[in-house]
Amino acid sequence: MAVLGYYQSSVSSFPLCFKGFANYFMSTSEIILLFSAAVAGGAVNSVAGGGGFVAFPALLFTGMPPINANATGTVALWPGTLASTGAYRKALSKALFKRLLPLIIITFTGSLAGSILLLKTPQLTFLKMVPWLLLGATLLFSFAGKITAWASKHHGGRGPSGWAVAGVTVLQACVAIYIGYFGAGAGIVMLALLSMMNIESIHSMNGLKTMLATCGNAVAVVVFIFAHAVYWPQALLMIGGSVLGGYGGAHYAQKLNPKTIRYIVIAIGGAMTVYFFWKTRGM
Repeated sequence: MAVLGYYQSSVSSFPLCFKGFANYFMSTSEIILLFSAAVAGGAVNSVAGGGGFVAFPALLFTGMPPINANATGTVALWPGTLASTGAYRKALSKALFKRLLPLIIITFTGSLAGSILLLKTPQLTFLKMVPWLLLGATLLFSFAGKITAWASKHHGGRGPSGWAVAGVTVLQACVAIYIGYFGAGAGIVMLALLSMMNIESIHSMNGLKTMLATCGNAVAVVVFIFAHAVYWPQALLMIGGSVLGGYGGAHYAQKLNPKTIRYIVIAIGGAMTVYFFWKTRGM
């Protein structure tokens, strides 16, 4: 089974997976499946991240080799996260952008390290960690309101201290490595980290999370393209769907009550955690 092959594969054989697929074509049912998955994945990414949990299985279902499915899904969903960042532009001020510049820089460098690590390390080792990472991040985000209230009380609304910025930047470096390596669900972790930065608006947090994901995935996209890992017919089809879903999801998310957004984020995080615990059982 294709999914089982994903867990058994090793990126040490990466270049061997890319040969002989230049003339891969899609049936009508595959076109509908992949476009729908891209729209859904783009929308999920715009709200809480985790669009790869929709796009990646859909690509596997069409019979695409697992490593190529990971690469193709990353390339396909990246324009959607970029479109989502544009939709959040009103929630992102220059002052906020300047304040979090260290996070942006570390996201670029960390994702580059993660992409290189992907080419040299078996995926199975890291996949065993994924459900635990998602579980911890979801629990952390569940208490995000209390964390933000504590930060506001101790910093008097003046923003995070230098120590807080430094600590979150170090943690974001780990998240950035994960983005370059696999990426699914990274948005949950980034939302949890941003909640420690005394950012009051959930929409600003979502916008910053999406922007950081866009920066990190941009590095992975370049690596995958130069490695010839992408199935372009599928990628181009899904790019259109991810942009549509990404912009639409971000637009309508900003019209929802902040508490509703938090509940959606927690629900998505819980669902992804259960999914990965189930998929990695017995590994």
